[in-house]
Amino acid sequence: MKFLRQFGVILLISFIGELLYALLPFPIPASIYGIIILFLCLEFRIISLDSVKETSDFLIEIMPVMFIPAAAGLMDSWQNMKPALIPYAVITVVTTCVVMAVSGRVVQFGMRRKDRHE
Repeated sequence: MKFLRQFGVILLISFIGELLYALLPFPIPASIYGIIILFLCLEFRIISLDSVKETSDFLIEIMPVMFIPAAAGLMDSWQNMKPALIPYAVITVVTTCVVMAVSGRVVQFGMRRKDRHE
């Protein structure tokens, strides 16, 4: 029953994100609205971490399974992608390196900031 309640909280926040997407004229995806709302609710202690933790952990664990349909769609689009394979490969490698570098810098910044405050 606990998982259903936690999943319900996550679904409710996702639904609020969908409503904001429909009502606001900004080009921001509904999922981003939902993530921001959940973050703010957790940060300001409107929702306790315990009220979504187990279900969130489960959803993160099964996240790779969610990419299977997208990969199958790419295989269907192979003929369309074939002429631009080199640019796609270069873009993928460059953006992966940039994301890893930026993520590392952000984590280092956070760790240094945490050490200074302690």
